[in-house]
Amino acid sequence: MLPTQTAADTPVATTAGEPALPLELLELELSLDGFSGDVENFAEAVRQAATQLGGDFLFDLPASGLAEDCLRIAALRVPKGEDNALEVVFALLDAEGSTIRVENPDETTQDLKRFAEAFVGVLERI
Repeated sequence: MLPTQTAADTPVATTAGEPALPLELLELELSLDGFSGDVENFAEAVRQAATQLGGDFLFDLPASGLAEDCLRIAALRVPKGEDNALEVVFALLDAEGSTIRVENPDETTQDLKRFAEAFVGVLERI
């Protein structure tokens, strides 16, 4: 399942009939494509993918109902748009622990996005 696009002017990649995925998230998802399926390696795989894109791994935690059919969710900041501003996105480990998908924050994860932004604010002050 691919996330839906949130900004109308974001460059996108499309496949026949599937929702558009911003290019930055597509690149992140492709770098996670080789995930081994080991739940214990989820955070490290996501950290490496974020670093390859010039982004930051913030934290990961149990999905606990924040997203359907997921075991874990990781918050990342990745460069997006023409100005490459760092924006929060989520990497989600599916319920089987075998694949990772990437999503923009939506109404169900808006509070987690605000927490991630506050987390970044604290780190920047330190």
